[in-house]
Amino acid sequence: MSTRVALISIIVSNDNHISEVNALLHEAAPYIIGRMGIPYRAKDINIISVAIDAPQDVISALSGKIGKLDGINAKIVYSNVISSETEEK
Repeated sequence: MSTRVALISIIVSNDNHISEVNALLHEAAPYIIGRMGIPYRAKDINIISVAIDAPQDVISALSGKIGKLDGINAKIVYSNVISSETEEK
């Protein structure tokens, strides 16, 4: 199965569900390349960027689960980098 490199952008405007976001990201930990969180206190939101190298269905499912949470928005940007899972990351 092939994997794709993508960036999941997450905007958190409801802190009540941040533990659920973290739990979902923890489940995807083997695929996550890196993660950066930025608190934007002036707007009372948090911005999270997650770089991931995973099968496309895993990326879509993760973003979908996160985006279904109340007060959380998630979008994906896919790169054109596609590789087989047997290649080293």
